[in-house]
Amino acid sequence: MAGKQIESTYYFRFVLEIIALVFIGWYGSNLATGWLSFFLATGFVFAAMLLWGIFNVPGDPSRSGKAPVVVSGATRLAIEANIFLFATYAIYTVLGFWFALLFLVALLTHYIQTKNRIQWLLKQ
Repeated sequence: MAGKQIESTYYFRFVLEIIALVFIGWYGSNLATGWLSFFLATGFVFAAMLLWGIFNVPGDPSRSGKAPVVVSGATRLAIEANIFLFATYAIYTVLGFWFALLFLVALLTHYIQTKNRIQWLLKQ
């Protein structure tokens, strides 16, 4: 049963990451018009994906375990927090306060559910 809870927690995290990337792109697209809008949206999403994918802690249970660029657990948490907080800001600018608050509550719920991972990362 615990395995299914962990698995569903990672699905929840995946959904949060997808939502974050969508709104980061949407925010970028709202900064300009025409082709520049497309490039900003794509660039913002690409930058967030690069940060998420490249800087890892070896053996992180929520990742593949591979770390192209090894960072400390605190650094990894800071990267995640900054991307998620930027996504919250993006949601705030695109949809407003209540949607941003809902996303932030979902994020906090996720981090509470994965407190063992947070503790593990802080020890790395």
